[in-house]
Amino acid sequence: MSLSLLLAIICSLPQGSSHLVETQILPRSSDKSPSKVWSVPDLKSGPVPKTLVGLDKIFKKCITVFGIHVLATEDFDDTKFRHVASILAEYLDNDEDGQPDNPLVVEAMSSRLMAMVLFRTERQMSRLDRSAVEDYGYRYLQGQFEEETDPEDRFDATLEEVLHLVTTGYAEAYPRVFGTLPGTELSDCLDRARGGRYARVPRSYPDEAWFHYDDRSCDYSCMGVEYLYWALTSLLGAQSESNRRREIIHEWKLVTPESVRERDPWITSLLTNEKYRWAIELPDGKYSPGSQKKSGPEKKGSSQESGQEKTRD
Repeated sequence: MSLSLLLAIICSLPQGSSHLVETQILPRSSDKSPSKVWSVPDLKSGPVPKTLVGLDKIFKKCITVFGIHVLATEDFDDTKFRHVASILAEYLDNDEDGQPDNPLVVEAMSSRLMAMVLFRTERQMSRLDRSAVEDYGYRYLQGQFEEETDPEDRFDATLEEVLHLVTTGYAEAYPRVFGTLPGTELSDCLDRARGGRYARVPRSYPDEAWFHYDDRSCDYSCMGVEYLYWALTSLLGAQSESNRRREIIHEWKLVTPESVRERDPWITSLLTNEKYRWAIELPDGKYSPGSQKKSGPEKKGSSQESGQEKTRD
């Protein structure tokens, strides 16, 4: 797996991670639950907003999903560009009724200018001047390049890269639950999955561990984001095809929904808790708001009515 993580809140990954623009803590979102009515994403491409000072010099087209921008270089394939935006929309509006399933998470993402940034080649992406981007105040940019986007002959990396960005939104909205510092609920699940709490990759994992990530450039916080990706996409059935199993079994053992539910009931409980409204169906890149082709948790008017937790320290 490529190390394509975006970790807000905690710490930065090594500069060698080609997909990452370094992140840092920004002020938390308001304790009040967002109650606005969001514009239904139409996934139409337009110019990069002039308000994104600095980024408009790098990227030439933009699709906005609930206030969260998907930006692409001029030479990025238009069909794949829309595909990334569609996957983002499906993660955030999994029942496709045109409104975000968890407004608190969307507010956390849009208010912090979180964005997907798409490049035609990995080399092009590696040339991004991160310090210049940070000077403009952007701290939450998740990179992806064209070749790994919806390829015909292998797994679609969009499911992973976009989920990393969404995970960052959850970490900001629920830092005690989905934050990736030791002691959060997510990190406690991570420690069980790895057979212990390891600040860095151990020489070997215990036999009882089911998450064996071995990239030594990936620190503890990075591991948490990778772990959540494996857990959620496995619950949604993305990893169970036989060829895919062979590709990933050295790193992740719970490749079917049934195995995740049986072996890791702790992360299953977190990711299926209606309070948080994670996706319950795997995005397919065919976002169609209003079609009601999916049925997610019932949406209600406020977080108090739905039992949704407020943002907290």
